[in-house]
Amino acid sequence: MKILYGVQGTGNGHLTRSRIMAEHLNKSDLDVTYLISGRDKDELFGMESFGNFEHRAGLTFITEGGRIRKRKTIQKNNLKQFFADVKSLDLTEYDLVISDFEPVSAWAAKQQSVDSIGIGHQYAFLHDIPKEGDTWFTNKLIQKFAPVRFPIGLHWHHFDSPILPPIVDTRLMISDIKKNKVIVYLPFEAQSAVINLLSKFKNFDFYIYSPDLENNDNGNIHTRSPCLTGFKQDLIESKKVICGAGFELVSECIHIGIDVLVKPLAGQMEQISNAKALLTLGLGKVMHSLNSKICEDFLTSDIKLHQANYPDVAAYLVNWLQQGKWHEQQELADLLWKR
Repeated sequence: MKILYGVQGTGNGHLTRSRIMAEHLNKSDLDVTYLISGRDKDELFGMESFGNFEHRAGLTFITEGGRIRKRKTIQKNNLKQFFADVKSLDLTEYDLVISDFEPVSAWAAKQQSVDSIGIGHQYAFLHDIPKEGDTWFTNKLIQKFAPVRFPIGLHWHHFDSPILPPIVDTRLMISDIKKNKVIVYLPFEAQSAVINLLSKFKNFDFYIYSPDLENNDNGNIHTRSPCLTGFKQDLIESKKVICGAGFELVSECIHIGIDVLVKPLAGQMEQISNAKALLTLGLGKVMHSLNSKICEDFLTSDIKLHQANYPDVAAYLVNWLQQGKWHEQQELADLLWKR
């Protein structure tokens, strides 16, 4: 079976999840080509798992100061180019399209009547899950951004729906924890504001990752540019994590048992809803602005949040894809949550 696998490149969560899927798919007898969109090709890193991937401009969003900037987002996205890319993507040789909320591949499959499966956190929003900040427009956006025939949502709980657990690297485990080490990943915030906030907590060593930063060590502040291996090593040594309310990094923290404090991106329904779900499930703490008091309470608290120990969802999904049981999502969901 020949598959085109589309991955949304905005942020790193989709790429992290799809990278895990790619490692399993590349070991199978499935013939997979990857298509990445949503970020300039020269800004992508750690792409070895995707081989000789295709790239399109796709659609993305622009942020400043921890908030989505709607006007700049509209200006950034070239809809004429997007529609041209959808029309020109020839799927004749493919039996199936998989989309991790990637719109070019999803819309091309829809227009060319090719079977399509969506694997991603956003598809969970098609079910009755905790939501906040949702409107008629955001609900339509979730439905229409990357439409697929068989949507498979991922979340921290099934919410009595055919939703699967998160796809995480199950090889990750805590190692040689450094008591006062804290990973910080707030890429949508002004990094100067993040550093100013955290530098006052002298008893903690903060490893702050962002595309806007260079590698530097200054007292208890350690800034780092994006690096997959470096980030993973710092993560498994950390006691706590402060990050955005995206899905993938938070899932890794829950999986290996690291306490997490999230700051959702203002105006982004998905992240605001993720924050609500974290609180509802008792899996993390939330701040809606860069708040010194909330940070202090989180850093000094010894209250241990829950650990999930998720199964190897990617391995089960690849086996499910090979069996072609695309309608039988509830059976797969039941099996994985029992694990």
